[in-house]
Amino acid sequence: MRLLIHTMWCSLFVVGVLLLSACQPTHHAQEYQIEGKTMGTYYIVKFYAEQQPELTALQHLLDTELELINDLMSTYRPESELMRFNRQLTTESFQLSPQTASVIAEALRIGEQSGGILDVTVGPLVELWGFGAQGRITHAPESSALVAIRDYVGIDKLTLNENVLRKHEPRVAVDLSTIAKGYGVDRLAEILLAEGYTQFMVDIGGDMRVGGEKPTGPWKIAVEKPVSQARAVQRILAVENMSLATSGDYRNYFEENGIRYSHLIDPRTGMPIQHRTVSSTVLHPAAMTADAYATTLNVLPVDEALAFANTHQIAVLLIVKTDQGFEERYSDAFRPYLLEQ
Repeated sequence: MRLLIHTMWCSLFVVGVLLLSACQPTHHAQEYQIEGKTMGTYYIVKFYAEQQPELTALQHLLDTELELINDLMSTYRPESELMRFNRQLTTESFQLSPQTASVIAEALRIGEQSGGILDVTVGPLVELWGFGAQGRITHAPESSALVAIRDYVGIDKLTLNENVLRKHEPRVAVDLSTIAKGYGVDRLAEILLAEGYTQFMVDIGGDMRVGGEKPTGPWKIAVEKPVSQARAVQRILAVENMSLATSGDYRNYFEENGIRYSHLIDPRTGMPIQHRTVSSTVLHPAAMTADAYATTLNVLPVDEALAFANTHQIAVLLIVKTDQGFEERYSDAFRPYLLEQ
């Protein structure tokens, strides 16, 4: 009997230890960070892993992908694929890489959806107003120059058929700055997922995408207050498996004779926007799409922007300047994120 009791006690002890061990995690996920420069700005990648990752090898993968995107889509690299297309002053077909074609396809989709508000051919107007690669200006251009350039601006002057792009006017040039950064965010996120990292945050110059929530809860993303003098927080969003992009005109502008000229050009007029929307923040599963919609909704006046966003179920937060300061306006799809404050 004494032996039986002892054996039973030992068995219970072993089972108890096993149960206790089963309740205790063997590893704790740690946060790791990789950062660098790309596209004229910074990138930061944060992710969680239970085992020490090969950070050097992972950063090489990320940097290689970013270099490829720049080689394909940069307007600051003369030999990029995009610049070679722009220099081709003919209406002949141009064979694109699948990557560039996918970005242009999404830009054209949103451009057509918005009635031409998102226009990847608007680059010559951006240059004319001094916000492109050729440098800044301090005086508004002559109206005759504006009229001349508008002859070769418009997404109706492009045709994309699978990976083949063609101009209908030889002087058309494409600028993907409103969408390529978001595409870069998506590609880095896809690399992390392929490497098995599901809890991550990718940030390229303020365009962001997050994966599953951190061990401590959802990712907290700050929406910046649209003031040019200092950096301040307008609102904190708690998100997971989501992308965020913000477009604003409160830092990139010039003034002449009391008129403020924004870097955001309305393709309908060829002029910088003049309304009071100072920033738009879009949430969307794809950073590329969020990036493009953020610009689109910042170019539109607030009531048009909200009508468009509600029609297409886009989650957007608009910050509008008033005589008293700033007010928030948001679409129906953005309301669930407000409830998390």
